Amino acid sequence: MKVALVIVNYNSGELLEQCLSAVYRQTRLPDRVIVVDNASTDDSLSRAHARWEQVKVLRMTQNIGFAAANNRALERCQGYDWVALLNPDAFPEPGWLAALLEAAVELPGAGSFASCLVKADDPTILDGIGDAYHVSGLVWRVGHGEAGTNDRTRREVFAACAAAALYRYESVYAAGGFDENYFCYNEDVDLGFRLRLRGRSCWYVPNAVVRHVGSAVAGAHSDFSLFYGHRNLVWTFFKNMPTPLLWRFLWQHLLLNIITVVILSVRYRSRALIRAKGSAVKGFARVMRQRRKIQSMRSCTNNELLAVMTRGWWRCCFRCRSDG
Repeated sequence: MKVALVIVNYNSGELLEQCLSAVYRQTRLPDRVIVVDNASTDDSLSRAHARWEQVKVLRMTQNIGFAAANNRALERCQGYDWVALLNPDAFPEPGWLAALLEAAVELPGAGSFASCLVKADDPTILDGIGDAYHVSGLVWRVGHGEAGTNDRTRREVFAACAAAALYRYESVYAAGGFDENYFCYNEDVDLGFRLRLRGRSCWYVPNAVVRHVGSAVAGAHSDFSLFYGHRNLVWTFFKNMPTPLLWRFLWQHLLLNIITVVILSVRYRSRALIRAKGSAVKGFARVMRQRRKIQSMRSCTNNELLAVMTRGWWRCCFRCRSDG
């Protein structure tokens, strides 16, 4: 199997160099490494490229966002069976890529695979083993903040966190790649949702371990991350949720948005949440046009989709309070 590795860089400092060092310690090296630079203004790209000349660098003239940058790389991955994604602040253990490709052979029906992300400064704490999707539209990383990495069971999750993931190229291409309107945040969940609608599952691979810094550039709970994360949350729900499920859980989605705006605006003293919901409404006509195309190509049943979603209103409220 041929696999390409894509890293999107934007002012990541020395992290990009550390990431590439970890890549070249893999027991199974990628067949191609592409770094897409979103017009960085620091020396991260020059330092890394000077050391790793075999890296293919795509230089953008402006910051086009994580979603679009990955798509520019995907356009150059035709002929590859798999595409692996890494964030510059994600440092894979030597057996990471080999473990993902082994799972890909054993699970031919899967479209993507999630890594075992652990905290970079404390590998005994999980950063996440894939993304959960609540029927209300709320998203969180499974296992985030939990102590211990003793769960060695390969299991199905809703979607892969694109900080360190493996995707079947033909499946991503057929699904249209990442939605560039998202710019960044939740674009991986949106893609995972569309892959599921097309019958492609996602699996967590416990021995594909990656040390992850997390929010190294944007910052956790910054106005930037709050705006894009919570705007895109709305778009993902309305684009992808099948009609019977959309009407069934719409009240939960509306209540979720009210709760997050109230709680998080107070907690972080930010108006970013209000701006996010306003921007989501402005893009609603386009989202509904996308929805018609997405739903017309759906092959999975409502029950199959519900089986991998999280339910229970108390869980949703807990995540709102604990994660933001």
